[in-house]
Amino acid sequence: MSVSEIVGRRAKLLRVGDKDVPAEVTNIELFFDLVYVFAFTQLSGLLYSRHGWTAIAQAAVIFVALWWSWSYTAWAMGLLDPERVPVAALLVILMLLSLVMAGSLINALHASGGAFALAYVAIQLLRGGFIVGGLSLGDPLGRSHARLLGWSLLSGVFWIGGAQLHSPQLRLAVWAAAAATEVLAPAVGFRLPGAGTGGMAEWRIAGGHLAERCQLLLMIAFGESFLRIGESWVHRDGSVAANAAFVLGFLLVVLLWSIYFLHHAEHGARSLEQAGEDAGRLARSAYLYAHAALVGGVILIAVAIHRTIEEPALGVSWGYTALCVGGPALFMAGLSLSKRWLGHGRGHWLLVGVGLLVVAGVATAPADQLAQLAAVTFVAAVLAVRAQLGE
Repeated sequence: MSVSEIVGRRAKLLRVGDKDVPAEVTNIELFFDLVYVFAFTQLSGLLYSRHGWTAIAQAAVIFVALWWSWSYTAWAMGLLDPERVPVAALLVILMLLSLVMAGSLINALHASGGAFALAYVAIQLLRGGFIVGGLSLGDPLGRSHARLLGWSLLSGVFWIGGAQLHSPQLRLAVWAAAAATEVLAPAVGFRLPGAGTGGMAEWRIAGGHLAERCQLLLMIAFGESFLRIGESWVHRDGSVAANAAFVLGFLLVVLLWSIYFLHHAEHGARSLEQAGEDAGRLARSAYLYAHAALVGGVILIAVAIHRTIEEPALGVSWGYTALCVGGPALFMAGLSLSKRWLGHGRGHWLLVGVGLLVVAGVATAPADQLAQLAAVTFVAAVLAVRAQLGE
């Protein structure tokens, strides 16, 4: 394909503007993100209603599918122009498929597994096929997405194959392999045998746009926390303990929000904008991976607060501790990695915070859920004060 033909194809799909001006997040992209409000609510509902290792493993596998479907779309929309009719039509179709995926995730190990897997695989293949078909393999951007499409085909075999199994345990095991494939692909730069060396250096990225999208999705996760806190408080028993859990839960969410949005979000976005040829690698590490931990941690926190408001005097179980301590610990670990990868210090104080959360969890293990939530909130308050000092 000639250079003029490649340029012509790009002009029909890609954003046009000053490369020094970050791509704006469009209204239809924000509209797309609303589907994930429902998805996160469904996922937290699964964790609230089911207990045990199987429920946690199921939630982790499903979260990988939700995160990878959203993040690859956000990455693509920083380059594609959502205001062009073909791209907007693609985004609307992806919204519909995302809604199907979200609606079927709670029973994905049972009756609705086929719908969940088909919707997810369709999202990945449709988006990748659209980009590769629209740009051609003669375009470096098209070649990069062709390699991503190859990985999506590989993981799709596991997703679809797992959906055919009637045993929930076997299905979960096969889907865990699919999720592992998804996580591995960016780590190896989407390299495939016979498809060129690739690597993240070849990936074009609208850094400021992707950073803003990740921040907005994290904000959605925080918003879902308030939905769950409010819902549980409406149905509370009216006791002083339930009201205390409500206040503590609110404070915990506010403290974690402040640690990220007041002290990291803007600096992170600026670093990614100015990364130049290293933007692809930084986007993979500090946003695709680290922000998955941030969002996942907030979802766990929401479930822990919900349980505490409903049963504040209930004794602490390992499952509750996994949510109440594990959620904030995952959040702090993700933020520490994001800071380190972006060159904003090593984030040692955040890792110390993870240690303090573990100590708080052990110390309150013999107590009730309200006591553990109070201890975790206290640690978060200490870390919020420490965040004021900078790196």
